[in-house]
Amino acid sequence: MYIIALPTLMTGLFNYGKAAISMYFLGKLGKDTLAGGSLAIGVANITGYSIIFGLAKGMEGITSQATGARKWNVVGETLQCTIMVLILTCIPISLLWLIIEPILVLFRQDPSMSYIAATYLAFSIPDLLCQCLICPLKIFMRTQGVTLPLMYGAGLTLLIHAFTNCVVFHTYGLGIQGIALIGAFTNLNLILVLVLYLWFSGACSQTWQGWSWQNFNHWRSIIDQGGPSCFSVCSEWWWYEFLVLVSGGLANAADAVASYGIIIQATSLMYNFPNALSLAVITRVGNELGANRPDKAKTSAFTALLCSFITAFVAMSWMMTMSDVWGQVFTQDEEVLSLLAKTLPIVGLCELGNCPQTTLCGMLTASARPLLGAHIYFLSFYAVGLPVSLMLCFCLEFGLSGLFFGLLIAQTVCATCMIIALAQTDWEDEAFNARLLLSGIGQRYGESD
Repeated sequence: MYIIALPTLMTGLFNYGKAAISMYFLGKLGKDTLAGGSLAIGVANITGYSIIFGLAKGMEGITSQATGARKWNVVGETLQCTIMVLILTCIPISLLWLIIEPILVLFRQDPSMSYIAATYLAFSIPDLLCQCLICPLKIFMRTQGVTLPLMYGAGLTLLIHAFTNCVVFHTYGLGIQGIALIGAFTNLNLILVLVLYLWFSGACSQTWQGWSWQNFNHWRSIIDQGGPSCFSVCSEWWWYEFLVLVSGGLANAADAVASYGIIIQATSLMYNFPNALSLAVITRVGNELGANRPDKAKTSAFTALLCSFITAFVAMSWMMTMSDVWGQVFTQDEEVLSLLAKTLPIVGLCELGNCPQTTLCGMLTASARPLLGAHIYFLSFYAVGLPVSLMLCFCLEFGLSGLFFGLLIAQTVCATCMIIALAQTDWEDEAFNARLLLSGIGQRYGESD
């Protein structure tokens, strides 16, 4: 499993590095720009990236199981159909980003922050389109065990991203517009690197049979899996980003939103570790179920759970240790640093639930049970976590800290439900369901079992 998880972890860390660099240069433009940029990133995650990422996850279970069953044509067909679905989804999202400023003001966001956020979002539309290719392409390669090129490509584009930001910021002074466009430029480079690698190396050639509009007939399977997966991703992401909007309604709005943006950078860094385990679980468990080896699938899932507990304690320790110095990487504002010192230890405790639940979400995806995950996420984050957060923040006047105490409760409930789901899984049934899923897709294309 670590053969998959370690390169995936490094890929995630390199991608995080690109986001952190963008946040760093936003901070250099001043506290107001940092707050506006943080608001824009939150809105982009709520209305765009979470939807694209969630829909793309619809192909995870299909391609991992198809790889295990050696149904190579299904893997390529799923990639093409997913790309088409994501591009179509981008159209209404892009239109929303172009008219977002009055909507933000309507939700009682500061007008100056709303203007900055709207500018950032308008120039981020090309990056959204790039994600429609990057997300499915990564899944396509990883579920076939091709992970090292993803790591090397992410490392190379991280260097390009850092260099380009420095040049644009110090030489041309393009400001927030330049920072947004550089994100798209960096991801476009990553797409080119990956496509060139696949073209010249011949890797994954057996799963790629060329473009065909007929593959769009595969959309029903993508939606069946991607719809609940999207709901799960959005349930978690929207909860986080909704708190950005709530932070904007506090008395010290600029300080709270800026602090929240920096905290998100810390949680994003830590998220890479359980996320790597989750992606490894998807690949390994999905492959084993597709190959009709339920015992090995079960072993992989429980091994990943053990690793997630170890990761959780490491992440918690790091958060608590760095609570006094993390914010200084992004800002020297005393009020922002004071808020960070109070809230980061609470965020550290949240990792005790976040790591197991993120890892086990991969188990549900690999076994093509995204609907169960969607129910768990909604219960944890909206039926429990959100009311607790709002009560602590406003009714009991805990402020920003109250929001993260609510997150702690939500993560604990979510992790508990995920562990119960793992314990109750019948792996023989899941292997049988994998055969049914793949045979159904094959029959749709006139194939024989």
